[in-house]
Amino acid sequence: MRNPETPKSVLLPYQLAWVNDPSPVKVVEKSRRVGLSWTEAADSVLYAANVSGGDVWYVGYNREMAEQFLSDCAFWAREFDRAAEEDEAGSESLLQDKEGDIYTYRIKFASGHRVAALSSRPSNLRGKQGRVVLDEAAFHEDFSELLKAAMATLMWGGSVRIISTHNGADNPFNALVCDCRAGRLPYSLHRVTLDDALKDGLYKRICLATGREYTVNAENRWRRELYASYGEAAAEELDCVPSNTAGAFLSSDLVRSCMEPGVPVLRFSCPDGFAQRPDFARQQRAADFCRDEIAPVLEGLDPNRPCYAGEDFGRSGDLTVVPVIQEIGAFSFRTVLHLEMRNTPFREQEMILHFILSRLPRFSGASLDARGNGQYLAERTAQVFGGWRVCQVALSRPWYLENMPPYKAALEDKSIKLPLDPDVLDDHRALRMENGVAKVPEGARTRGRDGHPRHGDSAIAYALAWHAARTGESAPLEYESTGAARTHQVMQGFV
Repeated sequence: MRNPETPKSVLLPYQLAWVNDPSPVKVVEKSRRVGLSWTEAADSVLYAANVSGGDVWYVGYNREMAEQFLSDCAFWAREFDRAAEEDEAGSESLLQDKEGDIYTYRIKFASGHRVAALSSRPSNLRGKQGRVVLDEAAFHEDFSELLKAAMATLMWGGSVRIISTHNGADNPFNALVCDCRAGRLPYSLHRVTLDDALKDGLYKRICLATGREYTVNAENRWRRELYASYGEAAAEELDCVPSNTAGAFLSSDLVRSCMEPGVPVLRFSCPDGFAQRPDFARQQRAADFCRDEIAPVLEGLDPNRPCYAGEDFGRSGDLTVVPVIQEIGAFSFRTVLHLEMRNTPFREQEMILHFILSRLPRFSGASLDARGNGQYLAERTAQVFGGWRVCQVALSRPWYLENMPPYKAALEDKSIKLPLDPDVLDDHRALRMENGVAKVPEGARTRGRDGHPRHGDSAIAYALAWHAARTGESAPLEYESTGAARTHQVMQGFV
């Protein structure tokens, strides 16, 4: 028997990414009709046909799904030339249990293993070994119990594959996805929207299979017609956005429960025309602020605990907010400095930020907003403090999608403490769900206690600080920028 090989010329890149992921538990939130179940059928056949593999237990939510999956498996078995014994298409064996009749479809292989389709009753998975495939998981009546039963296969080296489109924000499948994205569960998470699939060649493959001629215009027209046919359901069915996800991302009670008094909140605000003042005047004011306000706070920090920083950049309209968090326990952090700079010129922002970072004990990482005008400050900071320690973040929809759920999880777990400040609370409450992603809407503005507008600035800054802490755990610490030489270098421009 030849060694089984994945048909790399047949599968599209997102399908290959699924097949080539060896994780014991894999989850994919997907668009309709992008071929993930078909792909899993190929991989399941290879797994069952291999002597060192095992049985595959497929669970769909209706009989038609079971028939289709086994039909796909039969197709792949013939293509791979692996099947030693295969039931006729449409044949079935009738099993009995005390609840009634269960139709089970099987394909047997020379390896001694099989691919079998079961009904969605959780008890049917009890005692099974090998691989469990839960298809269209969001539509099973008792998905939570099914998942619990499936996980038992992991004890003896089995695996679990969870595939589904979304079925509402309150569905257990969406809760599973959110927990994966937040890092609460150690499962591998994939996401394939229709546009992701089109970028990887889905429509070209459709044309190849149906004998149509491919053109870009034809693809664009096909996409428009498909979205129009789904109407209001297109976001959920094609874009992987669970329905009913509009509204506040964080509750006031949740944010308040993570706030504590006594955190230094410092604000540096420059009047209109400040940028046109002479260099020495601007630098002297920044130097005085660093010496009188910031330095005493930094000198009081625990020298033995690592520090991380975030920064959301603003120049003339929005604020620049820099929170510094310090580890106080096993991945537990508290804010030790909250700085806001309003209407502050670029050069003075650089001086103040670098003054802070140069004096942090065990400075281990920072994630800085690198959009637009913020790109200069992020790039310069990475040059001074090292690219391995300073992450330049181009805030985008994918970044929010991947990083806001872990930040929310940190608040829910009380893993981060925020300053007890009404503006910080309002900023966090400004986060809204837009098409399944938590962010501050472009036009949203609140008024701070100083009478000036805010745009959720500190919420983004704290999410960036948490990102720095999450991604900086393994950063090397031997090059700590706490020495007098670095401090002198930063302060040269102040006097």
